[in-house]
Amino acid sequence: MGWALALAWLVAACGGATDENALPRSATDFAATATCETPRSLPVYIEGGSFIMGSDAVYAEEGPPRETRVDGFWIDPHEVTNRQFAEFVDATGYVTVAEKPVDPAQFGVPVEQIPAHMLQPGSAVFTPPDRPSRNYADWWDYVPGASWKKPYGRQGPDAVPDQPAVHLAWEDMQAYAAWRGGRLPTEAEWEYAASAGAPDYVEQPDAKSANSWQGVFPVVNEAADGFKGIAPVGCFAPNGFGLYDMVGNVWEVTADFYRPGHDPQTRDNPRRASENDAYDPLNPGFASRVMKGGSYLCAPNYCQRYRPESRQGRDPGLGASNVGFRLAYDGKAPPPTSSSNSRKE
Repeated sequence: MGWALALAWLVAACGGATDENALPRSATDFAATATCETPRSLPVYIEGGSFIMGSDAVYAEEGPPRETRVDGFWIDPHEVTNRQFAEFVDATGYVTVAEKPVDPAQFGVPVEQIPAHMLQPGSAVFTPPDRPSRNYADWWDYVPGASWKKPYGRQGPDAVPDQPAVHLAWEDMQAYAAWRGGRLPTEAEWEYAASAGAPDYVEQPDAKSANSWQGVFPVVNEAADGFKGIAPVGCFAPNGFGLYDMVGNVWEVTADFYRPGHDPQTRDNPRRASENDAYDPLNPGFASRVMKGGSYLCAPNYCQRYRPESRQGRDPGLGASNVGFRLAYDGKAPPPTSSSNSRKE
């Protein structure tokens, strides 16, 4: 699937700054060059247990809350980084969806009606509008050349090795997971790991706890947390399970198909919806996956998604500049990747 289908989805997100110097002018204003001490990539074992999954405090599609049980599993301590994904590509020669030309048949219109740039390899990039808006089409652009290697397009900077890999489609994530010997976590596993036994909250996390948008999204980006865009993994404090960036930074895709709301009858190791039952109001034509945790674009004035309970549908056909993933594992987890434990100087 290409960007024609992704247009129906267009990830809801948020951004911010109050002085003129902090006003974002282009997509590359969100490119961070800061470094942090990269955590070890050794997976963390999460003991099975019960927790209250879901919430009715903010958005209807996140409820109803109900007691849910998950079995024990392993999970990566941080999102898959560009360094780790590059190791996979170097070993396999894999080419991602965003690096391939778009099939014009996906648009459902004569090819001469399709803008030429939308048939080039590329992906959806957050590009700040020049005026306040609540219409997500105003801040998402299809950018030729945007991929995990060049997150802001051909003319932008290269990917930072220890930042989360973005612009990946579902099949790209699945290919990496198969190579690594893992899988994407279920929504229940992900939320259990993200909550780590902490009380529910609705307020925006403080600037030391998560990478979200401070200011008025999408035009004023105060970057009080130190980042206008994606941060390297390990820049913010881990949760009670020792996991980094479970909230904020980039959305994380899970294995489950999406429908608004939870089924109160599914309580033990739940899997959300079958493909036939999947339904996403923003993508009614095909089955979306659940993504969790919000991103650096989430702000109080637009999307209060910087919480473990947050959930939205994710178009599987294309990546975006604020969506990544991490892996879970059954049985004994694999050792850390050799290249992901070095500290970037």
